[in-house]
Parts: sequence; C-alpha cells; structure tokens
Amino acid sequence: MSAVVLLLTAGIAIEPAIHDALVFEKTRIGHATFEAAAAFDVDDDGDIDIVSGGYWYEGPEFKVQHKICDVQQVGDYYDDFSDYPMDVNGDGYLDIVTGGFWGLTLRWRENPKGKPVEWRVHEVAEVGNIERNCFYDIDGDGMVEVFPTTSPVHIFKLARGADGKGLGRFEQFTIAQKGGGGHGIGFGDVNGDGRPDIVFSGGWFEAPENPFAGAWDWHPEFSFGAASVPMLVFDVNEDGRNDVIVGQAHGYGFSWWEQTVSADGARGWVEHVIDADRSQYHELQLADIDNDGAPELIAGKRYRAHCGHDPGADDPLGLYYFEINRSAFVRVTLDYGPPVRASGAGIYLWVSDVDGNGWKDVVAPGKEGLYLFKNMGPPSE
Repeated sequence: MSAVVLLLTAGIAIEPAIHDALVFEKTRIGHATFEAAAAFDVDDDGDIDIVSGGYWYEGPEFKVQHKICDVQQVGDYYDDFSDYPMDVNGDGYLDIVTGGFWGLTLRWRENPKGKPVEWRVHEVAEVGNIERNCFYDIDGDGMVEVFPTTSPVHIFKLARGADGKGLGRFEQFTIAQKGGGGHGIGFGDVNGDGRPDIVFSGGWFEAPENPFAGAWDWHPEFSFGAASVPMLVFDVNEDGRNDVIVGQAHGYGFSWWEQTVSADGARGWVEHVIDADRSQYHELQLADIDNDGAPELIAGKRYRAHCGHDPGADDPLGLYYFEINRSAFVRVTLDYGPPVRASGAGIYLWVSDVDGNGWKDVVAPGKEGLYLFKNMGPPSE
C-alpha cells in the first residue's frame, strides 16, 4: 500500500512522490460528537478502553458504551476540551481531568472503580474560558501538572501523599496575571538554560529555578495569531536551538518558526510554511508512530471550530502525520473527505498503542464523530 504525499520545505511544494506509508484501519466508535478523547484501562480488566466526553467504550471491541456524566452543551459544542487520565484520588483507578470554554471551570471526573455507573464530577477552580487544558511536567518530578489555557496563567499541581498517591485535590499557583490565555500554549526550553519555558501566541515566559515560587519573565518576541493548542517546542532543524511549530487554529496555515541568534546574541524567529492550503490546525502532537526512534507530527483539521464560520470551514476534513526530515516535512494522509465519512483532529486527540501490537494508534474525536485509526505497521510485501 502506498500513499501520495507532498514534500514541503520552506513553503515550496516539491513534485508529489510515492511514499511507503503505514497502514491504518479506521473504525467509527459510537455516535457521540465530543471533541476530546483518551485511551486507557478504565475498569482495570487489562484491556484499553476509550473515553470521549460523556461516555467510555469497553475495549478491545469498543461496542459497549457506558455513560460517564452529562456534559454541558452549547450549540454544537460540548464543554469538554480535554480528557486526561490521572489518578487524582489515589485509589488505583484513572480519573479524567477536563474543563471547557463555557463552564469556566477546571474539573475532574472520579472513576467509580470501573463500575458501570455515572462518575462524580469535582470542581477544582473557576479559571475563566479554558481554550484547552494542557498537561506537562514543569518541575521535572515525573508527574504532569495541569495548565488551563487562560489568563491569568495558572499551574495546578496534584497534591500527593508520602506514598506518591493523589490526595484528591490540586494546589493552584498563579504565575502571571497577563500574557497568556486565548489561543496557543506550548512547553519547552527556549533559551537553552535547561528549564522548560511556557510559550504563548504573543511571546514566552522564561522559567525560574522554582516554577512555583520564582518570577516568570515575559519575552514578547513574536505574534502567532490564533495559534494551535498546543504549539510544539521542538528542534526542527537540529541546530541545538528549539523552534516552535504552530498551526492556525481558525484560519489557513501551518508553519514552524526557526529560532535564530545573531552575532550580538539577539534572538529572532523566522517562519517556514509547512502547509498553506489547509485550515484549522487546532491540535498538534509529536509521537513516534513509525517506530524509527524519531517523532512524527500528528495533526488535522478541526471540524466546525467556530460553527462553520472560519476560513476554509467548508473544505474537506483531513487527518495526517508528517515525517520531519530536519527542515522538510513529508505529509501522509490518514483520512480525507467530507465530514459525513472522514475524520479530522478535533480539539484533543490521543496517540497511544491501543491494541497492543507495538505501533501507536490515533484516537480522533470531533464534531464529525469519534474514530479509531489502528496502526498496523508497514504494508505487507
């Protein structure tokens, strides 16, 4: 099996080439249209299940559906902009950390130890319109913290006991009163000091030695517009400096911004277009899905991101992965077509080995439906 892809470098489309792509098996899961999903063992039976918004689906077949809870609906939105598995209360079962734009509140949903009953919903804090929650280990202790994309900028750290288990509550740290929020957030070492910084659409916060107590200095060095959530801090051209990969969440365009340093030490940012012809790259992820030891970029179009009013809203949906060859990106199409039969990337997709065959799969939610793309590895000879 082969796929026709385009080699893109510095915004110039090269002649289409035939590339031996991975083989994916596509399956529609249920009939819900939430925009976030995750895959993990909900009921501790050894099989990976799929969670999306108000429901979870029993693996490995995903044909049995269980209700989690009611989720606030506003038009064709659901107030569920992340579904991150975390054992918040330390009982050995993974719960869900979520939140959304409309409810203004960071929440977690308590797993009833895998029983087929509805989950209790706990409010953590009211923080304003959450464009999406992101999860990153900001202090290097091996445990992720929660970052609702809001302004002011908050970090929520799970409180843990001496045994390392969650205590059912979060500690809240407000690191900046302005500079964040809206569209775009990313994490990574921008200035090469070994500490992960926080990137927003209009600049980046420089991490102090203690991320929960020190001052985060603001550097307004760029303006990425309505950027993807997340943006990805990654050394694209392998020059030892981290760059930033940015999708346009509500318009056309997808680029990587090269970090440059002049002779006098001044930092600059140079745009290189990856894809100018597709719109609403709202969600981006890096994961090694071809098992070559290097990450690929997984992305796609979000369907009805602003209820059909964005540029390119009526264009076909698409779900893709990009091989990163230094400053060149090779796009491979997993799915493409109208929303009645094709999948985009939603607002919070999930990449992991769902079926245990050693190859990472893609769980793609969206207003067009919830889809599983099973990665079957290279095509058979």
